[in-house]
Amino acid sequence: MRILSLKASLIALISTAFFHSKSTAQQQNISIKQDSKFEQLLTEKRKTNQSNTVNDRFKIQIYSGDSEKAKSTLNEFRQEFNDIEGTIVFFAPNYKVWIGNFKSRIEAERHIVAIKKKYPNLNLIRPNK
Repeated sequence: MRILSLKASLIALISTAFFHSKSTAQQQNISIKQDSKFEQLLTEKRKTNQSNTVNDRFKIQIYSGDSEKAKSTLNEFRQEFNDIEGTIVFFAPNYKVWIGNFKSRIEAERHIVAIKKKYPNLNLIRPNK
């Protein structure tokens, strides 16, 4: 009985060693082909995002929440205050409506006085900080 189990163990060991040496799993090279237009589009998007949202200027946030309400808030703001620029920025999970592009805090606070009557829950922010 002991000889039989020793023989079976030896056969299992030899067959395992043989199949292990012949296996080539996860040794293939993978090449990904990417359209060159995708890289150009990505570069343009990075430039746009950098110029729109992250700079050293002050902005006023008038809304933070879902997408549809952010769009309607920005449209209402543009109708009432057409001399101040505004944009919608996404920071997961909320859409934020940022207005203005003020060089100094004093300039932003001057506009806050007029805007606060219509949008009482606004925040003065400096996106780069």
